[in-house]
Amino acid sequence: MSAENKFSSPGLWLIGLGPGNPELLTIGAVDAIKNCTQVFIEGYTAHLQNQDLEEMQTRFGKWEPLMRSAIEKPDKLLELASKEAVALVVIGDALQATTHIDLILRCDKLKIPTHVIPGISITTLIGEVGLQAYRFGRQTTIPYGYKSYLPTSPLEVILMNKKHNLHTLVLLDLDPTGMGEETPQPMTPSVAIDTLKSMSRKLESEGEPMIEDLNSWQAILCSNLGTNNQQIKYSNLEELSKINMVGMHCIIIPDTPHEMELLALDRWKDE
Repeated sequence: MSAENKFSSPGLWLIGLGPGNPELLTIGAVDAIKNCTQVFIEGYTAHLQNQDLEEMQTRFGKWEPLMRSAIEKPDKLLELASKEAVALVVIGDALQATTHIDLILRCDKLKIPTHVIPGISITTLIGEVGLQAYRFGRQTTIPYGYKSYLPTSPLEVILMNKKHNLHTLVLLDLDPTGMGEETPQPMTPSVAIDTLKSMSRKLESEGEPMIEDLNSWQAILCSNLGTNNQQIKYSNLEELSKINMVGMHCIIIPDTPHEMELLALDRWKDE
């Protein structure tokens, strides 16, 4: 079927954009972005650096951002998709967020065709670090603090993974407001690590003292993975908290690495 015929019918195209590097887009993603009648970019579950977004827009034209309310209450989006081919571009993989699964279920109920084009996700990109995929446990996210509320569940997930000899992928929050309507503000390593320390102190105050000093934990800071501005650093949390780099970050808290993993991690140590 030609591209002209493929996109001449109504439907919603969910397109994984990957990390923001145009060279890592699939042929299918490029085809859909170029041929859908309208293209939107989901703007609250992930964030592109300005230079990456500008390069995308130079190649493909400007995309209207849709924030949380427009995705979770998608009446306008689905009305368009019932009449023409509409693309929703999602940073990373198209279906990593449950919100996007919900869109498919809504389309199914309304008899609107859906098409999914996968993209490279953070769980794929961290493979470059050198830790074995089968040794990762449940992932977690460090949230921004909201007033006096501080959940300890992210640290508890890390501790549980460590108990079972598993590594932890720790994602960092993007939205200090928690509303998903404003321009994302990716959490810095310093804020993330300070928040972990606050969680540790809260657990101690509740009678669950930490066995280890968080400052001594070895970790991998991954910044802007998959882009031209990528950086990977392996050190203790105290040192990683001093890194001041703009962009999207995640932290990997490893359990005791195997010999091959240690050799891989040594590449990311500061000289």
